[in-house]
Amino acid sequence: MTILLGVALAGAGAPATAKDAPLTEIHQRLRSATDTLAAPAVLTLDACGGGFDAGLIQTLVRLRVPATVFATRRWLDRNHVALQQLRQHPELFEIENHGAAHVPAVVGRRIYGMTSPADVDGIAREIDQGAQAVAQASGRAPQWYRGAGALYDAQGLQTISRLGYRVAGFSINGDDGATASASTVARRLERAAPGDIVILHMNKPGSGTADGLSRTLPGLLARGLRFEKLSQAGEVVPVPDAPRRTAAKP
Repeated sequence: MTILLGVALAGAGAPATAKDAPLTEIHQRLRSATDTLAAPAVLTLDACGGGFDAGLIQTLVRLRVPATVFATRRWLDRNHVALQQLRQHPELFEIENHGAAHVPAVVGRRIYGMTSPADVDGIAREIDQGAQAVAQASGRAPQWYRGAGALYDAQGLQTISRLGYRVAGFSINGDDGATASASTVARRLERAAPGDIVILHMNKPGSGTADGLSRTLPGLLARGLRFEKLSQAGEVVPVPDAPRRTAAKP
């Protein structure tokens, strides 16, 4: 996932249609618990489809760093061994909902090459089927939802809320959908501070994500940054002025 600059609506002053209405990328942080106790940081790992970055998980286990995994039903169905490895460390890993087939929570658009549902019923099915898969795989009902591409239109956000989930945003995009180099991942993660929510991907072994993370995590821990799972991290608050999009990759 790439971070794009905001794009102006076509036709100054023209009303937006469903096809060109701005899309929202949800930016969030954690609120500090007290004036003297800094908030933790949170690592979120998307498992969209494809494989399992075992090196990334091995680094987290070795350093005892917890993370919240946003998994699709598609990934869970294809990666039983990986799921067992996650379940062996419940103190470190929790699984949340990334949908069934990794389609965006947007009506009638193409987002980063992915075709979204034609209506809100399609969005609801994607969320419900993903939730069922997560509950079966983890033994707990998910509380959070992150849509494919992490972009949302108004109907998608309303559907997620109606079904009783919170949208999982982030404050640091660590790896652009596991397309960033290890040096880029490391440079972005070096900025992590108390309260940050980081998005990375764990479904593309061979990408720069695991290497960049392993380069950076020891230094973050050495300077006192602590990590928690999203369910344990405290109050999540929006970052003002989250970017809104009107363009998506073909």
